Amino acid sequence: MALELYLDLFSQPCRSVYIFAKMNNISFDFKKLSLMDGEQYGEEFGKISLIRKVPALRDGDFCLAESIAILLYLAEKYQTPDFWYPADLQQRARVNEYLSWQHMAIRFHGSKMFWLRLLIPKILGVDVPQDKLDAALEDLNGSLKLLEEKFIQDRPFIAGDHISLADLVAIVEVMQPVGSGLDVFEGRPKLSAWRDRVRAAIGKELFDEAHQAILGAQDSVTLMDASKMEFFKPKILKLFM
Repeated sequence: MALELYLDLFSQPCRSVYIFAKMNNISFDFKKLSLMDGEQYGEEFGKISLIRKVPALRDGDFCLAESIAILLYLAEKYQTPDFWYPADLQQRARVNEYLSWQHMAIRFHGSKMFWLRLLIPKILGVDVPQDKLDAALEDLNGSLKLLEEKFIQDRPFIAGDHISLADLVAIVEVMQPVGSGLDVFEGRPKLSAWRDRVRAAIGKELFDEAHQAILGAQDSVTLMDASKMEFFKPKILKLFM
């Protein structure tokens, strides 16, 4: 049975897994799920992941959830180049440090801005108070500042001279609020230069392919069936509002 990856490229963690697999020529069966349509709650996907989130992996009888776990599994199984998850103790520690920090920082803050600026008002039809937007932007700016000053510093990439899993996980999160029309790179030359290096390391074609859906979100939301989101509405508003 071929390796199966259950993905929705609207999701940041799914993009990191997709890019990593493609860059390393890992053959996989792309099982596309639509989070906005609630397909993660289908009976068949429940057999793959009780967590009911993507990305998810099935390798024969082995199923795995959570993007970081999946990335590490793929790196180890397919013995990908060392720079992704370096054997050097301190370089690996730098990667692990970023992967440990990002969940409730850049990931949460970037996602929140995307929902507040775009999906909540346009799909759920709920007005977002300006003070909520201002507070969310302040949190996002704080995380972006830490990304620049703590994690990138004056290095080409987070762990040193080469791209790593840390950079891959970081770039997909940074691009998420861009999909809502917020230019997070404006006035941030260090972040912009890092973005350009990561994009070049990934390859422009693959980078753009992976981000096509999110960067087109402002147009695609007008075509979404808002009724399918009613089930998620209370949970989303509780989380972000």
